[in-house]
Amino acid sequence: MSNDHTTSRRAVLSSVGTAGVAVLVGATGSASTSRASLTNSVEDEDDPETILRGLERIEGQFQSQLEDGLHHGAQLAVYQGEDLVVDLAGGITGTEDGDDMPMDESEPDGVDTESDSRFVLFSNTKPLAAACVHVLADEGALEFDDPIVEHWPDFADEDSEKAEVTVRHVLTHQSGIPETPVDQAYEDWTDPDALGAGVEEADLEFSPGEETSYQFYSFGWIVGELVRQVTGERIDDFAREHVFEPLGMDRTHIGRPADEDVDVATLAGFEPYDRVGEAGLMAGYTTAEAAETYNQEAVQEGLNPAWTGIGPTRELARFYACYLNGGEFDGTRILSEDTVEEVLEVHVDEPLEADLGTADRYGLGFQFGGALPDRRGVPSPEGTFGHGGLGSSMTWAEPETDLAFAYVVNGVRDGYEHNARSAILSETVRSELS
Repeated sequence: MSNDHTTSRRAVLSSVGTAGVAVLVGATGSASTSRASLTNSVEDEDDPETILRGLERIEGQFQSQLEDGLHHGAQLAVYQGEDLVVDLAGGITGTEDGDDMPMDESEPDGVDTESDSRFVLFSNTKPLAAACVHVLADEGALEFDDPIVEHWPDFADEDSEKAEVTVRHVLTHQSGIPETPVDQAYEDWTDPDALGAGVEEADLEFSPGEETSYQFYSFGWIVGELVRQVTGERIDDFAREHVFEPLGMDRTHIGRPADEDVDVATLAGFEPYDRVGEAGLMAGYTTAEAAETYNQEAVQEGLNPAWTGIGPTRELARFYACYLNGGEFDGTRILSEDTVEEVLEVHVDEPLEADLGTADRYGLGFQFGGALPDRRGVPSPEGTFGHGGLGSSMTWAEPETDLAFAYVVNGVRDGYEHNARSAILSETVRSELS
């Protein structure tokens, strides 16, 4: 990367950082105070000429978001090639007595966050589930353009329009089934038969491939049952055997294991700061409702391959480093280079609607950056792929710099606020390690 390009990115980051702080903390006072706290460009107030760079600047930015109370606990991990170059953990995962997080303290006391602490991954579970389909395609057990009914006959009636839904449609959020009857039926989430039946009952909302509509939960239900129909195995077991164990992701799971004593960071739902307009619902939830729902062990145990993943960021970053390296990591290959190349093509590229939201850029199970607004940078390069999780996590991998980034927090925030903190930290990492 040229010096001019790097200088330009740092200039933009400085601008984003300052503006982002005012929004995130509702600042109406000194801009210099906000700038120092969230961009963390000054190491010591008595020595303003000392500018943090490299890993110190990344750690400073990471710590400042904790100190400003944007969340109570966080992890950040970054691989460059096969080297873990950033591995940060800070704040707390929960209170000592298991009570709700105190929301009137920016740095409450509690159980320290460690690098191997598990967090709820929300939609960062989706690429983990998609990886199972990638493995099956790589082995020749299915093809991406296969109709789902070829492997799951009860998915749709023969000769119906729903029978035209392909594996590719599902992985790119173009199935026409963004919702199903079991989406909020939490009591059914541990029952694969009930989840499969819910998908079979779901009607198309639009013709497959004609539109793009994000599949909050249905992505997981369809992918999970597809894997079970093809292999006879539950997707959590298949993922453990074919993805997690080979990559050394020993603390990552799809669904909290009901038969193990597993600690998961407690979520806290933050109210939006002062802003223009009212904060909208996130997947039908407010931040508080999302935290309350997903703090329940029974929900975390649900076999929801779209949302109920748990694990530490160092393992998420390792997962992305494997895809950056063509399907191989640390001498272990889980996918062929040809399959990874196809998966990481942009298969859907749709602009913003009415200049709102974000552009739809999808590979086969991954989201792509490179379009404004971009929660992965200002913007990130077009080849940057990854995913986000409901107001709480962000992952990306970048062929241009060979960086694999994973950031997870236990403070669920409104989408705009979360996107701002993620973009600032992402661009800090990119500018200091490129």
